[in-house]
Amino acid sequence: MGKKISLIFGCSGQDGALLSRSLLKQNYEVVGTSRAIKTNEVTCLRNHSLLGIDKDVRFKNCHLTNFKEVANLIDKVNPDEIYNLAAQSSVSKSYKNPQETFSSIIDVTLNILEVCRETNYDGNIFFAGSSEIFGNTETKANIKHKHRPLSPYGIAKETSFNLVELYRNLYNIKCVTGILFNHESPLRNKNFVTQKIISEALLCTNKKSHKVSLGNLNVQRDWGWAEEYIEAFQLINRSTSKKDQIVCTGKLTKLERFVEIVFDELNLNWKDHVTSDSEFFRKGEIIKSFGDPSQIKNDLNWEAKVNINSIIKKLIEFKINSL
Repeated sequence: MGKKISLIFGCSGQDGALLSRSLLKQNYEVVGTSRAIKTNEVTCLRNHSLLGIDKDVRFKNCHLTNFKEVANLIDKVNPDEIYNLAAQSSVSKSYKNPQETFSSIIDVTLNILEVCRETNYDGNIFFAGSSEIFGNTETKANIKHKHRPLSPYGIAKETSFNLVELYRNLYNIKCVTGILFNHESPLRNKNFVTQKIISEALLCTNKKSHKVSLGNLNVQRDWGWAEEYIEAFQLINRSTSKKDQIVCTGKLTKLERFVEIVFDELNLNWKDHVTSDSEFFRKGEIIKSFGDPSQIKNDLNWEAKVNINSIIKKLIEFKINSL
């Protein structure tokens, strides 16, 4: 009997690379696609190289908005399970280019589901959802929390969530969504504010006059550790009970507190360096976003264990070592 095969759509980002490594450790054959892959050129997959697995994943070029290409790939690979992590993933970019955002999320979700419906695909399919579908959460968001997306990205993710639920209930496709709250790792794209804060704080250690401009320091987020979250992806996908799940810590941290912890770790006073600049304030900014992890704990015995202080220490240590 051969190895089980996992197909990851959107494998080059933080989650895709960490998921690839986890699956390889379990002796899965991993096939991955990414918008970063060009024909006969896979050297741009930086995250896989950093993890030392760039030679172990079978990369494929596939335009996920093209139905025929998705159908051909699934037919050729014949995977035991599928993970869809593909998307234009920047909320701020979604305001500037809603059409690209909608296409990369809604069209791709629909293509995957339709291919699986037409071919009677019997494997498990996981879709990466987003806490952006809830908008502001004054209380912990559970799976039944009201949806109030405030961005094109959030609207696209909500549509994807609804499509997955529809195909599961109407066509008996074994598909689920993991609604993901913020999760970090050293592989996180540098455009994310957490990476900016750490990089800028390290500059302050060398240049005491260095100043850092950030947006609204009063926003609060539910930050987790990405390596833990990709284990949740697999538990959700492989569960015999096909239920959408919230993946979160259930704990809130204000951005100002995140900044303070980072600068404290570097023996700096953040108030000497950081300013809140209205230029970086975002229209429709979500002020408070946190989830309720009780369902996934009860159903799958998964819970986040790495706290915000440990997350920040890990990120700083990696950045210092890489420099």
